[in-house]
Amino acid sequence: MRIAWLRDHPGHVEALAAAHVEAFGALEPGWTVADAAAGLRTHLRAETAIPCTLLALDAAGEWLGSVSLLDEDHPHIRQHRPWLASLYVRPSARGRGVGGALVARARAEAAALGVSCLYLYCSGTVAHWYRHLGWREHERIALGPLHLQVMAIDCATAAWGRCAGPP
Repeated sequence: MRIAWLRDHPGHVEALAAAHVEAFGALEPGWTVADAAAGLRTHLRAETAIPCTLLALDAAGEWLGSVSLLDEDHPHIRQHRPWLASLYVRPSARGRGVGGALVARARAEAAALGVSCLYLYCSGTVAHWYRHLGWREHERIALGPLHLQVMAIDCATAAWGRCAGPP
């Protein structure tokens, strides 16, 4: 497995968009594959650091998973930024460390950009997995019918560090 920039593999945009809408569409009713693809295409500009998307690729160049760094992940939670977003691993690639590798690389890229604190939001069962990677709960929020946790990590130390919030 190798991790690469989506901007270097734009042929995967449509498949990623379909997977993202299937996995995350409940968060934004009315969000279409065309909308998701248009959003991902904004990650193809080489001069732009954020937003960006990383891909995990197998030896044949097929995508196994992806993760994005966004300045804003949802219009109702603009008080935190930037975000680790849209972590998705294809079902056939799960349990092989793909998600952890994508999260680690995204955190490292954020740190290289000078980001001190990175945020994400998720639901209960996924939160346990992120805690295992060093993320801490920052706050709980409701987005429509969904009750989610905002989590944070210090990019420089992979610990709570400078991220404001509960100890």
